[in-house]
Amino acid sequence: MKLDNVYEEKVYAGVLGKIIGVYLGRPFEGWTYDRIMSELGPINYYVHDKLKVPLIVTDDDITGTFTFIRALNDYNYNYNVTSRQIGQTWLNNIIEKETILWWGGVGNSTEHTAYQNLINGIPAPESGSIKKNGKVIAEQIGAQIFIDGWAMVCPGDPEKAIDLAGRAAKVSHDGEAVFGAQIIAALESLAFIENDINKLLNVSKKLIPNSSTIYKLINDIQDWHAGNSDWKRAREKIQDKYGYDKFLGNCHMVPNHALIIMSLLYGEDNFQKSLMIVNTAGWDTDCNSGNVGCILGIKNGLQGIDSGPDWRSPVADRLYLPTANGGQSTTDAVTETYKLIKIAKLMNHQKFEAPKTGYRYHFEMPGSLQGFKVDLTSKNNQLTYIKNVEGHSKSGKRSLQITYDHLSNGVDSKVYVDTFIPKEIHELEGHARNVFFHYNLYTCSNIYSGQIIKAKIIADKNNKQNIFCNLYIRCYSKADKLISIESEKKLIKVNSINDFSWKLPGTNGDIISQIGLRISSSENSQGKIYLDYLGWEDEPKVSFFKPNHVVPFQRGQPSNKIKNSEMWRNNWVKATDHWDIHWKEAFHISNNNGRGMIITGTNDWKNYTVSSKITFHLMTSGGIAARVQGLRRYYSLEASKQNKIRLVKMFEEIDILEEKDFAIQLHKEYLFSLSVKDNFIRGLVDGILILEYNDDSNMFQTGGIGLVIENGTLSTNEILVN
Repeated sequence: MKLDNVYEEKVYAGVLGKIIGVYLGRPFEGWTYDRIMSELGPINYYVHDKLKVPLIVTDDDITGTFTFIRALNDYNYNYNVTSRQIGQTWLNNIIEKETILWWGGVGNSTEHTAYQNLINGIPAPESGSIKKNGKVIAEQIGAQIFIDGWAMVCPGDPEKAIDLAGRAAKVSHDGEAVFGAQIIAALESLAFIENDINKLLNVSKKLIPNSSTIYKLINDIQDWHAGNSDWKRAREKIQDKYGYDKFLGNCHMVPNHALIIMSLLYGEDNFQKSLMIVNTAGWDTDCNSGNVGCILGIKNGLQGIDSGPDWRSPVADRLYLPTANGGQSTTDAVTETYKLIKIAKLMNHQKFEAPKTGYRYHFEMPGSLQGFKVDLTSKNNQLTYIKNVEGHSKSGKRSLQITYDHLSNGVDSKVYVDTFIPKEIHELEGHARNVFFHYNLYTCSNIYSGQIIKAKIIADKNNKQNIFCNLYIRCYSKADKLISIESEKKLIKVNSINDFSWKLPGTNGDIISQIGLRISSSENSQGKIYLDYLGWEDEPKVSFFKPNHVVPFQRGQPSNKIKNSEMWRNNWVKATDHWDIHWKEAFHISNNNGRGMIITGTNDWKNYTVSSKITFHLMTSGGIAARVQGLRRYYSLEASKQNKIRLVKMFEEIDILEEKDFAIQLHKEYLFSLSVKDNFIRGLVDGILILEYNDDSNMFQTGGIGLVIENGTLSTNEILVN
């Protein structure tokens, strides 16, 4: 298939179908058919509100799908990426007992078991093999729930898709689980070019062994469908022949795969009906629903998703991918779509050009909102609406239309997008909070002081009045209340094109959580403007420290009455054993065994210097890191207990690029500075250049910052980036 606009839009529809399916099925994950029918009835639309849980949640099905595919980025977009390399991408992104996986215990959770094997030095595919873990552990459902991305970079090429999917699945699974994952990948790959469900199934099943249980169940369900159009009767037959009671383990591949095949056959090619069937049928609803949504999203496109109820507006493209690379965690369906498109094009040696020269919010996919929302708090104009429209763009084909009515003095219209943990998520309580944080949300803000915000706004030619616009950010400040910082207002004339450029000021240690656009007028106004794009440029100039409004811990004094600020710390990915709030230093971290890190920043950062006055209390090694892309991809300047200063490149394992003798004293402060500019890495201690290196082999080009500590403790009060 040509990697053209048709392909790109189908990828977006597949990504949307995946996340819609997961969000639909997540609130009643694990329920039986009987319980669903008794308490909820047929699942024709979202039921999260009925169960008093959030719609947009962190979830393993979503995070694993869009994280493990990063192996192709990590290994130079090489189609021949190996299971071992994909396993390294697991280790780079997964924070043990915190992110992506169900941490149910070795020998109980398949993914936890495989991860522990990887950590213990057992590479993939052995890490997921029946030989190592046994047939029961190896054949649970997880292989197919993470697999969709591999298919979406192989459109119309099912052989290539199942090859990649097999290598990815074997990191954690084997046997029937791999065959099931390969069927999903083949169906999705074929869905780019074939519209008939039975043809999809007939071609796909021939790509796995005909002696496998997965092959046989597909045949069975096709036969049942040919003789009876009642999906409920088919579900009963699946229960009788392939039900949970026929297979050992917590969540086996075979029963759930059968429900996916059933919903595709009995859903009459209808997105809503197919999702209704697979969700009402029960068992692992979010996983099954996500796979079905992705298959039909690709096959029928956006029109198929939009042909029923409004699935898209409540989601607004929003998703979270909490990993060790926290700068990629707060994201959206369009952003993840173009990452897949980039992989597909570079893997096929084609040029990739990001929409609108790479600005983050470009709205180039039909109907996309990219997480933008209207601020409808009481002081703002309630008659404000947003939608994606064709035209009104100088560098693309689409824009975000903002319609306002009864704009007047003191009553402004505001639209914004979250760049960090949303206020409504931070304030969740009770059961709703437990559901959302079932998988922890590790994320770093997308934007920082010193970066330049760029936006283009076009005023409609039919507007009757001129208006004013300005950009603004909101930051978590004292007691984690949001405060606003605004740019200067700009007069927006009727039928005008307006460019905005705003260098973000310092925030006194507060973390930016939103960026938005305010529309104001001194007279009653109505009209439309169009946001062509919004994005940011340049590296930050930012200092990370404990904000002055944080109430210090006082030993022996009650602290439970104080609503203290937490979000300045939550902007760091914690991948170390200890980072206690009770120490006077802002950053006082310890790791008991091996290397630990705390990480912040984003993959937008390229050339910069990170510096900090560090005190070592005990350590094998430790220091500061730059261009951090996870736990196993970064540069660092480290001191060691062997009285060495080292430039380190972590790429799967530690590579000491340069080192020199340097007598390190414990409990003494040292100013560490690590500079990265293009290929050059320079390490300074107390302002003196100690080490430098030109990395011309698989250089890390971008990434955030971190502190690294191995077998000990270090502390510092401030970390600067400029």
